[in-house]
Amino acid sequence: MKLVLAFHGTRDPRGAEVCEEIAGLVRPSVDVPVEVAYADVRQPDVRSVVDGPCIVVPVFLAAGYHVRVDIPEQIGNRPAIVTSPLGLDAVPAVRDRLQEAGLRRGDAVVLAAAGSSDARALATVRRAAAMLGAEAVGYVATATPRVPDVVAGLRGRRVAVASWLLAPGTFHGSLAECGADVVSAPIGAHPLVVDVLLRKYYEARAVLLQSA
Repeated sequence: MKLVLAFHGTRDPRGAEVCEEIAGLVRPSVDVPVEVAYADVRQPDVRSVVDGPCIVVPVFLAAGYHVRVDIPEQIGNRPAIVTSPLGLDAVPAVRDRLQEAGLRRGDAVVLAAAGSSDARALATVRRAAAMLGAEAVGYVATATPRVPDVVAGLRGRRVAVASWLLAPGTFHGSLAECGADVVSAPIGAHPLVVDVLLRKYYEARAVLLQSA
């Protein structure tokens, strides 16, 4: 048995470093090997890492195509349990990052997400924004409205952008030019994220033991 943390994948080495950092923080709290796999872009892919009994935790902010279709297809008929993704459990970590960035009372908060063509993924973003207390949602790519347009529409007030992105890279870098007064760091290897991943692992493990 091993725990596989399945990430989207990125060409930016800083993103890969965040994935490895998260895995490194998870390892001391479990008694099985912990490996990183990627659904796209980067190796090793999920297909090659899931080579025996595994619990797979998708470290994704929404259950879009990769979580619902790609990861299960890569796993195929191998003996693996796939948990729910990180998803909305990341909202408290986003709130922390926004506070760290310098959020002030009265700021107009915009949740900035990567974007998706999957309606269910976009619905998750809107739910995250509501939980965060954001006034609006903006997207970096794929979906509209785009972040700079949303920020421009709120001008006359101080605007704080909360990053609904896991790691640094091109998407997060573009937020520096969106015109906001404050932009939070990516979620990264936040302790609350680690806690969520551990909880998902132990819940799945308990199900396995009950069915054994």
